[in-house]
Amino acid sequence: MSAVIDHHTDHAHGPAKGLMRWVLTTNHKDIGSMYLWFSFAMFLLGGTLAMVIRAELFQPGLQLVDPNFFNQMTTMHGLIMVFGAVMPAFVGLANWMVPLMIGAPDMALPRMNNFSFWLLPAAFGLLVSTLFMEGGAPNFGWTFYAPLSTTYGPQSTTFFIFAIHLAGISSIMGAINIIATILNMRAPGMTLMKMPMFAWTWLITAFLLIAVMPVLAGVVTMMLMDIHFGTSFFSAAGGGDPVLFQHVFWFFGHPEVYIMILPAFGAVSMIIPAFSRKPLFGYTSMVYATGAIAFLSFAVWAHHMFTVGIPLTGQLFFMYATMLIAVPTGVKVFNWATTMFRGSLSFEAPMLFAVAFVILFTIGGFSGLMLAIAPADYQYHDTYFVVAHFHYVLVPGAIFGIFASAYYWLPKWTGHMYDEVLAKTHFWMSFIGMNLAFFPMHFVGLAGMPRRIPDYNMMFANFNMVSSIGAFMFGATQLLFLYIVIKTIRGGKPAPAKPWDGAEGLEWTVPSPAPYHTFSTPPEVK
Repeated sequence: MSAVIDHHTDHAHGPAKGLMRWVLTTNHKDIGSMYLWFSFAMFLLGGTLAMVIRAELFQPGLQLVDPNFFNQMTTMHGLIMVFGAVMPAFVGLANWMVPLMIGAPDMALPRMNNFSFWLLPAAFGLLVSTLFMEGGAPNFGWTFYAPLSTTYGPQSTTFFIFAIHLAGISSIMGAINIIATILNMRAPGMTLMKMPMFAWTWLITAFLLIAVMPVLAGVVTMMLMDIHFGTSFFSAAGGGDPVLFQHVFWFFGHPEVYIMILPAFGAVSMIIPAFSRKPLFGYTSMVYATGAIAFLSFAVWAHHMFTVGIPLTGQLFFMYATMLIAVPTGVKVFNWATTMFRGSLSFEAPMLFAVAFVILFTIGGFSGLMLAIAPADYQYHDTYFVVAHFHYVLVPGAIFGIFASAYYWLPKWTGHMYDEVLAKTHFWMSFIGMNLAFFPMHFVGLAGMPRRIPDYNMMFANFNMVSSIGAFMFGATQLLFLYIVIKTIRGGKPAPAKPWDGAEGLEWTVPSPAPYHTFSTPPEVK
């Protein structure tokens, strides 16, 4: 506990004191803030690489970059967005809010919390530095399939493997910390089934992380051995199996997708009730649905591999298992809609992002069901239809979930209300830009445009131009978000104790859940 009590004590002196406060801090709020700023920096960097991709695809022909550099951009964009932007943002939200939600004084392991954050700048500094190495950055796609990555990848592949290891260690430590905090440090009376949904989804996400991060570590270690130590895990020439890589990678990769979306489910499950001014419909079913999604996520990995020649029985199993995971997800969407039904709704920025999340994430879910049909997947595989699908899950899903959370909790974090007009502008421009960018990809994908290739047939020119305009609109809008956040931190209207109770000037008081659950001390504790 001494680390908790003394977290503002500084032993540094002079000008370095302010800096050392951040370097050495064990305060969960400081660390949460650092995660959020780091993830936003990575979001802007990953987005800049995506702009290079969309600028090249603005019209047919090769105009800006050579194909090898284009491939480096697709690889780095995916890796930075998944491991550098989305995951650290949710870990930051967890650091900030989970102790407050469960009534804990801090995270259970504050020093490890500090260490798990500082591993990330090291990991991504290493990853980004590969762009400047001889031979360039990794150019084999963010899924880094062997033997392409182990035999034909650039020399920087080794640095990329090390960076993934560091990021994975950081994730595992963060997950252990969240589990230890939630299971051991809840306030008296805060039973598991009274926890806010965000705490629940993070508890389940943390178990997912601990289960699958070592699998990723294993597969990149096998790559390292193949590159440097003469093994043949993935080389058929030495008796290995190239498809083994895909099995191991996707056994990590599919639960990873749910690691990126479950915390957003939790945040939205708190935001929608607050702005509907009624309790969440079906709390218990939400908890069980989250658990079911997490459990089933381990049984669907080979739906990414329908075209590699797995047996028909295997295809059938993975097809049905994938369709089954739509059931608990459907339960969640039904509960969100029912929570809003006949509620006293108001549409501030957090609610706008949350409603857009529900609608657009559902579209991504439907295209996922299409991809789950094994014979149809032969047509969709490696086309822009797949790109459209997972961007509809991750942009309105994970990223809109992060924006909704940020606007929802900014008054709590800063003590100031953000500028509602600017926030709504940010929402509508993001919403329009995102749909312009990714909806046309469904059509070009169904028409056969392959992904990860810098040139395309003339017939796809118009849709690609629309996509690129939408992507640039979405990207530029995020600078407005940066401005809104800085403006809110620096000042603004003071936030009331319960900022969302009388939102939009509602004159009456409706019984409404606070931003996180309050609880009274049970009699026996007094």
